Amino acid sequence: MDIPTLDDVKAAARTIEPFVHRTPVMTSETLNRELDADVVFKCENFQKVGAFKARGATNAVLSLDEATAARGVVTHSSGNHGQAVAYAAGIRGIPCTVVMPDTAPRVKVDAVRGYGADVVFCAQSERESTAQRLVTELGATLIHPFDDARVVAGQGTAMLEFVEQAPVLDLVVAPIGGGGLLSGTAIVARELLPTADVVGAEPQLVDDAFRSLASGFRQPRVPNAGTIADGLLTGIGEIPFTILGELGVTVQTVSEEAIIDAARFHLERMKIVVEPSGATGLAAIRSMDVAGRRIGVIISGGNTDFSWLPRP
Repeated sequence: MDIPTLDDVKAAARTIEPFVHRTPVMTSETLNRELDADVVFKCENFQKVGAFKARGATNAVLSLDEATAARGVVTHSSGNHGQAVAYAAGIRGIPCTVVMPDTAPRVKVDAVRGYGADVVFCAQSERESTAQRLVTELGATLIHPFDDARVVAGQGTAMLEFVEQAPVLDLVVAPIGGGGLLSGTAIVARELLPTADVVGAEPQLVDDAFRSLASGFRQPRVPNAGTIADGLLTGIGEIPFTILGELGVTVQTVSEEAIIDAARFHLERMKIVVEPSGATGLAAIRSMDVAGRRIGVIISGGNTDFSWLPRP
């Protein structure tokens, strides 16, 4: 199994630097008073394609040799990774096909197509098998959303920037679905912030990462899972599970109500658009005892149609 290192993350940062944003950090005095803590948000909702996924996908696609790249790329995604691979494929001018669940938000489907990719729909449970079939049929390369060392290294570049922007943190929190972002974050944090705790934020309704890391055995994805955090529906990957287990990362699960409340806080008090998946970090620290701590939270993305926002 190919496990990325801090050097791989630094190399990824050099590779993707011309093609991604150095995203800002933000704070909220209202939240700091609420938690009696010092919280800094890394705003990947302002990233290319609206999510951190641009980092890993761009690193993976730009790492392909010319002959391989020319045959095109395939991925499966509920939206953000699909947009990111389509964006990266556009940089290289190569074909891209994205397998998406038939329940994917329309805003994400439209965005994937807007970056020039072909979209193939299937049931949520058939994403991987459908993508593998297309890889065989097209002779293309699979850019996996999280079980790819190049993707994990690319995602880790968000934390590499974060440490430069907020060098004193004793708790780092990031959402977890497949685990690419959290594992990349942990690789950087363990090297550069060795005394900081690293915690994943996961919806209670799709708690396979929590159960996997608590038991020490990778658990199967929750069948027929449903959560408002559509970007976190995937089960934890083999590479992320190995990294997170070795580095002692834990997971905090959060309720659907807590996720909605967090997304509303970002919108109403911080004036930023954060999709429910990206709001799980705030939901997590609100459910923990964090008084007196310096906390870094990665907001993973901001692609949403606001279907989660109750209308009067």
